[in-house]
Amino acid sequence: MLKRRRVLIADESPAIRLQLSELVRALDHEVRSTASPATVLRWLAQEAADLVILEAGGESAERVREIRQAYPELPILLTSARPNLGTAVEAAGLGALELLAKPIQTAALQRAVTRALMRPQDPDTASAQARAVRDEQQPLIGSGAVMQHIFRTLAGLAEPNLPVLIWGESGVGKARVARALHDLGPRREAPFVRVSVGGFAAEPLAQELAGDVRSAGRIAQAREGSLMLEGVDDLSFEAQSRLLHVLKDQLFRTDVRTRPRLICSARQDLRLALEQGRFREDLFFRLSTATVRLPALRERPEDIPDLARVLLVRAQRSGLPAKQIDAQALARLQRHPWPGNIRELDNLLRRACAFYPEALVTEAIVERELEPVDNAPGRLAPAAAPDTPGSSLTPAAALGGLYQGMMAAVEKPLLQAALTASEGDVGRAAALPGISVRAFNRKLASYAALPAADAANDVDDREESGALLASGRPSVREREAGHP
Repeated sequence: MLKRRRVLIADESPAIRLQLSELVRALDHEVRSTASPATVLRWLAQEAADLVILEAGGESAERVREIRQAYPELPILLTSARPNLGTAVEAAGLGALELLAKPIQTAALQRAVTRALMRPQDPDTASAQARAVRDEQQPLIGSGAVMQHIFRTLAGLAEPNLPVLIWGESGVGKARVARALHDLGPRREAPFVRVSVGGFAAEPLAQELAGDVRSAGRIAQAREGSLMLEGVDDLSFEAQSRLLHVLKDQLFRTDVRTRPRLICSARQDLRLALEQGRFREDLFFRLSTATVRLPALRERPEDIPDLARVLLVRAQRSGLPAKQIDAQALARLQRHPWPGNIRELDNLLRRACAFYPEALVTEAIVERELEPVDNAPGRLAPAAAPDTPGSSLTPAAALGGLYQGMMAAVEKPLLQAALTASEGDVGRAAALPGISVRAFNRKLASYAALPAADAANDVDDREESGALLASGRPSVREREAGHP
């Protein structure tokens, strides 16, 4: 159960303010409400709060920016009477955790408030994430025995100019290891040039590396730095022969001090390709004076917690929301086989940052993202059921029949109750949920059960609503606007 928190609300409609306040108080939180977002900003300067709920649009956008700048950790929820993709993108750009549609649905609001107030409380989680900020500066992450062996190997290869072959499954970090070798060695001030050679035909490959009369090749561009050739195991036999010729002519015949260091990568052990006759023996020995095999992520699960926290730091630095991750989520990550290795883990955590409003990545979020593609919210699947954690910034179109069904079940009786309470006075009835008379009439028309028929005359809003109540029919005005 969440401890009692302080929530500030701003909305122009007294009815909406009352509704929001009562729903938040039902969760046993303290509430202050106002019509002006500027007042919320003034309250924040006087006393701390745990959550702010504002109406999207108008003055609120600038106030949200001011709140976000002054109180970057304060969660913000936005509400809108016209939620669509544009307002959702705007809300996300302002740093709002969620965008809630009006009329406000009780369950949706209370779930959003609960998620927004579930800030990370575990001091061990917070301190571990703080360590990750420092660790992020390291080129490679891992404290287990497997990675310690890799570190010792790379330390021995940093200074010499030996050609190095790095191999391992896709996504294990071969390019990062190559860059670490460059940055840790004496060539760190010179260029680091990466070339993906897999799939190149023989002559285009030769031109890419050696250049021509019009432009310098990649070997010359690397100068006295490092040249990384990625995917050498994907070269055809003819391309391998041409590569060997270019390297002999352009690289190995020059002074070792003035030529770039050669680092190659492959997804498989080239010795196996050599035994199967798929790789040239002379090229193999040219490329692999020293060989480093990078383990798959499933081979070093003990490193996943540190690695996950560092990836969250990098996600934040790329513009995604800051997140922490709890122990149960980390344990679940350690049980996954990770066929896509570090790249797959990075993608999952970035989806968790982008598509979930919670500040804490939990086991439920990880489970959701590890589900098949058709069910994961980070992969543009249909919207989750109401109890499922997910992003409320999903475009309304993705909610499909679920949204329409919920609105029909909840909004229609609310409109009817408002009319009953106001004794048929549509002006007063529309004021109760805080919407315009025209919007009230439009909603009534959309829920009408009877087929539409022509109306004799266009009428005043209040007269029109009475006719709609009696007949269940939309007016001429609404049919001309394209409403059913």
